Amino acid sequence: MSDLHTLGRWPRDRALATPDRVAVDDRGVTLTYRALDARATALAARLLDAGYGVGDRIATVTGNSSDQVVLFFACAKAGLVLAPLSWRLSPHELAAQLDQADPALVLVEEECGTLADAALERLPLPLSRTALGPHGVEARVPAPTRRRADLDARPAGPPHRMVRDDDPLLLVFTSGTGGTSRGALLTHANCFWNNLSLSRTVELTSTDVVLSVLPQFHVGGWNIQPLLAWWTGATVVLERTFEPERVLRLVADRRVTTMMGVPTNYLLLAEHPGFAAADLTSLRHAVVGGAPMPEPLLRAWHRRGVALTQGYGLTEAGPNVLCLPDDVARDRLGSAGVPYPHVEVAVADPVTGEHLAGPATGELLVRGPSVFAGYFREPEATAASFAGGWLRTGDLVERDADGYYRVVDRLKDVFITGGENVTPAEVEAALRRHPAVADAAVVGVPDDRWGEVGHAFVVPRGGQLTDAEDLEAFCRRELAGFKVPRHFDLVPDLPRSSLNKVVRSALHVRPAEEAR
Repeated sequence: MSDLHTLGRWPRDRALATPDRVAVDDRGVTLTYRALDARATALAARLLDAGYGVGDRIATVTGNSSDQVVLFFACAKAGLVLAPLSWRLSPHELAAQLDQADPALVLVEEECGTLADAALERLPLPLSRTALGPHGVEARVPAPTRRRADLDARPAGPPHRMVRDDDPLLLVFTSGTGGTSRGALLTHANCFWNNLSLSRTVELTSTDVVLSVLPQFHVGGWNIQPLLAWWTGATVVLERTFEPERVLRLVADRRVTTMMGVPTNYLLLAEHPGFAAADLTSLRHAVVGGAPMPEPLLRAWHRRGVALTQGYGLTEAGPNVLCLPDDVARDRLGSAGVPYPHVEVAVADPVTGEHLAGPATGELLVRGPSVFAGYFREPEATAASFAGGWLRTGDLVERDADGYYRVVDRLKDVFITGGENVTPAEVEAALRRHPAVADAAVVGVPDDRWGEVGHAFVVPRGGQLTDAEDLEAFCRRELAGFKVPRHFDLVPDLPRSSLNKVVRSALHVRPAEEAR
């Protein structure tokens, strides 16, 4: 196996080409490409000298930081696997992910210390732990902690060898919206091809300044713009939290040229009182993921002169799958676009698995070199996620006659009422058109007569009045009768994942006699 696609080469190449250009701007503290490569190279050597070998996991509990970027490239150089864990989890949830990742070392930022302590106390065996950065692991590397089971989990070959394309690099836990959170392994080759395909659609050069607001415990915090920026020699401005006022100020002060976010990010920015007067002259482009941009929101950004590239992806695909460039977005509202270069997709009948030709509705399948290597230590779950070499996304899509795809909903969320399929996303979109509705989520619940019926959870818009009768009447004007929810709950907010997706499995349906 070759080492041509290993990511440890990237900072070294940029350190030779543009050594003094800023690679990372972390809250005003900058790191040049020369310094990034020097620190990553030194840390990689210290990790290897301390006994860490190819395939060992290093887990982190930290916010976005330049120290974690240094660690990422040190892992890439040494053949180790970075497992960035979410600081938004409860101690119980974090302990479960630490147990799954089985790291040889845990690196914890001071702000996350209390959470990490509570999680580590729940583990049956202690783990090596220290801090990130020049005063932590870069100064002294603790000896690795390994369980005996790890002997079967590491890649074949000696622990100290040349890093290969098929070696794992990132262990990213899925959001858990589809059930149990699992650790997805992305190899060097997966990341290389993902960023190569992204570069063919969302071009970056060494003169770009990328604002990165997605948390680094998500695959998007690495593989949607930041890694491509460090490959091409651009500057990445790291943000730890999303604050609309601060983001608008950063765009102006740092002369940000491009960024990536989910629709909620762009909505919060557009609704900020300073949006209309904000200096966005440097922001030539923005990437949208997670869900399609609503038409009014799309127009609001177009009026400010910002080009938008919408898309669709999932952790297991690296994540980039579909892309809708700005020049066609106005004519194809709601579409997720066409496949990225080097990515193949297909539509399959959800029941039979048969691939469907032409305009069709079915499960989206993905194939290509950016598709993940599998779930860590879960061979059965890995096997179940593939069908004939294709990754099963679990998403229901529509493909039109021109080959454009629209994501309809998660297959598991579709419910059947009186023999008719209902996609919650369609009902939710209708509810959001009600002037008194700020947000909505719909789930199917058992019903003696119809099998299942819709149950809507509605967040009222501030200052607006509505009730179940009003919402039902509105839905009947917007939707076919069988799609109208039978139950409506007004709630203050909706449970969301760390990437702001609604977690329908966390919606608590009241007993039928209480809901009436």
